[in-house]
Amino acid sequence: MRIATWNINSVRLRLPLLAGVRDALSPDVICLQETKCPDELFPLEGIKALGYEHIAMRGMKGYNGVAVLSRTPFTVLPDTPDWCLKGDCRHLGVLLDSPAGPLELHNFYIPAGGDIPDREANVKFAHKLDFLAEATEWSRTRASAPRRVMLGDLNIAPLEHDVWSHKELLKVVSHTPIEVEALTRWQNEGNWHDALRHFVPADQKLYTWWSYRAQDWAASNRGRRLDHVWVSPDLAPSLKQHQVLKEARGWEKASDHVPVMVELG
Repeated sequence: MRIATWNINSVRLRLPLLAGVRDALSPDVICLQETKCPDELFPLEGIKALGYEHIAMRGMKGYNGVAVLSRTPFTVLPDTPDWCLKGDCRHLGVLLDSPAGPLELHNFYIPAGGDIPDREANVKFAHKLDFLAEATEWSRTRASAPRRVMLGDLNIAPLEHDVWSHKELLKVVSHTPIEVEALTRWQNEGNWHDALRHFVPADQKLYTWWSYRAQDWAASNRGRRLDHVWVSPDLAPSLKQHQVLKEARGWEKASDHVPVMVELG
């Protein structure tokens, strides 16, 4: 089973690009973040035409939003939290049918956190840290459950080689020590295995996001790994391959994130 994650940065604006993701990665499941679309306006027919008949979304006008698109049936998990009591459409959990048995899949869009890495001076950064703390506690209570996948735009690049310059980004939101510590705690206490670093050693550069601010994103290559896939330890031996679709960053009207796929055997 191939599972992809992509911060699409508006599902209606970039719906035509989903065909390119399908053709390049052949995913059985696509998890989207930042769909920026209320549920009643979600482009169901356009997505079904791509071969994804099973769709769930949790969206709002203009901001945030997550969706799961699948070739195989699933049921939406009914007991996912309202994170920070904001109702801001940042998580969707489903129980997915798979040949090896049901698979618990969680699609997350973590708050970006604004520009100032200070809880007191920046309410957006405080929200990010509070969200991570809640997600950690929630995951800790489920850490022994088998056959789990957690993925999405986590808006943190935790490792030194997850950013173009560890030294220059230590005070930049997404790579600050307090964020890295929070994400690492979530990963450890939730008993998660980093599926991308399963394939790419920690001493090698790995990016999934390139800023719109760069005049030539490919030439400067100042990327960050903000998009992640984690699996429960029992699934780690089933990891067969991964792909970061870097060329998607150069597509017309591209998102600043690129699709990421892992295959479970």
